[in-house]
Amino acid sequence: MLGASALLLVDLQNYCCRRDGGEYRGLDGTAVDVRFGEFFRTLETVTLPAVRRLQETCRAAGIEVMYTVIESLTRDGRDRSLDYKISGLHVPRGSRDARVIDELAPLEDEIVIPKTSSSVFVSTNIDFVLRNLGVRHLAICGVLTDQCVESAVRDACDLGYLVTLVTDGCATLTAERQEASLRAIRGYCRQRTSAELIAEIEGLMAAAG
Repeated sequence: MLGASALLLVDLQNYCCRRDGGEYRGLDGTAVDVRFGEFFRTLETVTLPAVRRLQETCRAAGIEVMYTVIESLTRDGRDRSLDYKISGLHVPRGSRDARVIDELAPLEDEIVIPKTSSSVFVSTNIDFVLRNLGVRHLAICGVLTDQCVESAVRDACDLGYLVTLVTDGCATLTAERQEASLRAIRGYCRQRTSAELIAEIEGLMAAAG
C-alpha cells in the first residue's frame, strides 16, 4: 500500500495562506482579520501543523508528496479557466503568490502541478502523472475544503482512486462550512484525522520491517 500511495496538498500557497497574499490585496490588516480571521486561526493553529506532521511521515515512509497550486501558465493569465477570469482569480506564472508556503516547502524532487480550475483533475495532467507513479491510494489536504479540496476529492473518486480526506489537514472560512463540506463528500472518501492516518502509515512501516 505504501508504494501505491500519495499525499496531495491543495493550494497551500502564499496567495491564499499568507495574510499578505494576493487573495487579500487591497485589504488592511483589520479588514483581513474581520473577514478571514477564523480561517487564519484554524489554518495556523490546526491545519498547517497537521499537514506538516503528515508530510514528514509520508516522506519517511517513501510515500509520494505532491502539490498543486493556483498558477497561470502565463504572466497575464490568458490561459485561465472562464471561472477564474470571471472571478478575477489570477496568480501569475512564477510569482511569489504561486509558491507553496515556506512551512511546507517541497523538496527538490517533489512534484508541484499548477492549475487554473477548482479541480486539479480538470486543468492539469495529474491523473496521468498519478497513474505513471502507480498511485491507487490518494490522501488529500489543503484549502478551501468546500471548494478546491472538495472538487479534487469528488473527481479523484470518480476516476477510481481510493481517497482519504485528512479532516484536520483542511480548512475553509468557517467551522460551519467545514462541517457541511465534510458531510457532503462523506460518500466519496474515507475521512481520517492526521493522527489517525499517521498511525496507519507507521503501522504499515512497522509491518514492512
